[in-house]
Amino acid sequence: MPLQADLQSPNNGGPEGPIEPSFLVKAFASGLFSGYSPVASGTVGSLVGLAIYFIPGFEQPYYIMSASVIVFLAGIKAADIMEVRYGHDPAEVTIDEVLGMWFSLFLLPKSVVVAGVGFLVFRILDILKPFPAKKFDEAKGGFGIMMDDVVVAFYTNLLLQIVFSIPLFKHFV
Repeated sequence: MPLQADLQSPNNGGPEGPIEPSFLVKAFASGLFSGYSPVASGTVGSLVGLAIYFIPGFEQPYYIMSASVIVFLAGIKAADIMEVRYGHDPAEVTIDEVLGMWFSLFLLPKSVVVAGVGFLVFRILDILKPFPAKKFDEAKGGFGIMMDDVVVAFYTNLLLQIVFSIPLFKHFV
């Protein structure tokens, strides 16, 4: 069980420093290693989320919500492990952006235009961190890491639901 092995001691390391997370924890927490991008890891992680979203059928509520719950819960644990190794809310953790993109697009028409607008709005709001996202972002631990993007995704989804319900913008869907 790789997650448990990574948290064997209270300080997660010895005199040499924190224990290195397992390959599987790194792969998952970093959104398939997008978190190791030398620039804009959050943006790259969001693109990974979009790529997964465009898998045929993934947008169906049963699939996307099931995947979201699993990723949220496992993401908390993986982000906890990564935070011990890399510090508070590390750039290497992008599974929160992956989840954020899914939630941003939940129950919206699946189109390149909707996804593109959703991507831009999500990235802008993720940078601005509107309340209470900023509070979660400042909190230590995996729950805060995951929740700040869930809050931003909620705002993104709400804005997109409103915009794409306006008759003028329905033509772009």
